[in-house]
Amino acid sequence: MGSRDGQAVSPGSRMFHAPGFDCYVIAVMGVKKRIHLQLIKQGLSNTLLNHPRFCSNMVKEGRKWRWNPTTVNLEDHVIVPEIDSYLEFADPDRFLEDYVSNVTKTPLDMSKPLWEMHFLNLKTSEAEAVCVMRVHHSLGDGASLMSLLLAASRKASDSLALPTVPVLKKATLDRPPSGWCLWRFLLVLWGIVTLLWNTLVDLAMFALTVLFLRDSDTPLKGAPGMELKTMRFVHRHLSMDDVKLVKTAMKMTINDVLLGVTLAGLTRYLNRAYGFRIKGLKLNVYIRQNDGTGAEETGGKQRPNHNHNLNNIRLRATIMVNVRPSAGIQELADMMGERSKARWGWGNCLGFVVVPFVIASQDDPLQYLRQAKAIIDRKKHSLESICTFYCSKLVLKFLGIKVASAITRRVFLNTTMAFSNVVGPLEEISSFGHPLAYIAPSTYGYPHALTIHFQSYHEKMTLSMAVDPSAIRDPHLLCDDFQLSLGLIRDAVNKNLVPAAV
Repeated sequence: MGSRDGQAVSPGSRMFHAPGFDCYVIAVMGVKKRIHLQLIKQGLSNTLLNHPRFCSNMVKEGRKWRWNPTTVNLEDHVIVPEIDSYLEFADPDRFLEDYVSNVTKTPLDMSKPLWEMHFLNLKTSEAEAVCVMRVHHSLGDGASLMSLLLAASRKASDSLALPTVPVLKKATLDRPPSGWCLWRFLLVLWGIVTLLWNTLVDLAMFALTVLFLRDSDTPLKGAPGMELKTMRFVHRHLSMDDVKLVKTAMKMTINDVLLGVTLAGLTRYLNRAYGFRIKGLKLNVYIRQNDGTGAEETGGKQRPNHNHNLNNIRLRATIMVNVRPSAGIQELADMMGERSKARWGWGNCLGFVVVPFVIASQDDPLQYLRQAKAIIDRKKHSLESICTFYCSKLVLKFLGIKVASAITRRVFLNTTMAFSNVVGPLEEISSFGHPLAYIAPSTYGYPHALTIHFQSYHEKMTLSMAVDPSAIRDPHLLCDDFQLSLGLIRDAVNKNLVPAAV
């Protein structure tokens, strides 16, 4: 039920307001033409202001919080900054990065609905204008907010049609012949045993992480209290064609490929960092070649970036998993158009998954993909996310929000990074008559120095990073490592596809 009836704030949403865990979602969206503000305001009035969460604020009644329906003054939520003309000759991309970072320094006003949108008629290298949307995480998770964006948009090629998103196919297992009853029974039994075993191991590791199991101190891990620091937000567009090529050739999923690229990119970055600090090597200079690839160069000679002392690093990512399906795009569109009174779930029903990243240099780039697939396949055959969700509900019920948020914060403090992948539309979309060039979402407020998001959109796969600049001083170099890693993996796949010469 929506907040028009004063719905109680869910425990998961309340946790995102806990001290030391005040979390936000921020999305940078490139627009293909200059922004017409009146069209935007009219579109927001007809859609977003009909959404219960976006026209309610949080109020406390006794010891409980609820969503309080309120009248929204759109001018309080739509911000149009003045941009000096000198930027036409300066660096607009750098200005945008600085602007987004500065936006995060100020918390949202709790007396109003917890969202705002900034519109910049600033021409960057990737778009004619930019929209920066900031939403408090208590309003919903990434998947819910993406569904909301799509429901308020239309296909760029058809102003009446809602966007389409990929349909996830359920995995099917090859079954033995029906006559092999005993064999089938043994397979099912083995599957149940391994599922229970994997879940028990994952829950034990989760508990140890809460208690004392901490990741290694690396250049990617932040210092205590870093959730209070101002983050830097950068993004890089990767080739969706390359991702799909690798996916098809290796018979993997998009998630497998992206995690493999992440393993390779982080290994490359740490290789470079520890190349100076441990081995005392001369400074490795990262050069960009004419074909867009990069290479390490020392003394004028290229060499592979391999440092085999990385094997002892413990580096894990925390992934928040939505255990409740989000409302469908059509249902959201109908609700915002006030054509439907359907009830649907909204908010944060999140379980936690802790994913170990194998940091080790590989001579064969495809090995990163194989490692990633093994990690994901193992996690798929576990009930870790569901169990952690229900465990958190029990803790919230019997021990309270302070204990639950402290436990959650411990998980983030003892791991290195956050990781997510959100599926976007298959075609270009237009929001209130403004076609989007890209979508680059991220989050901040977690006690992590690095948060990695992948966002698909039409023919782009956008890599977004939120970094602590005191720990990761050149996030663009880290983006280069990801882009180069995808290129090397693609080249290795193409090499394997070419038949050997007779």
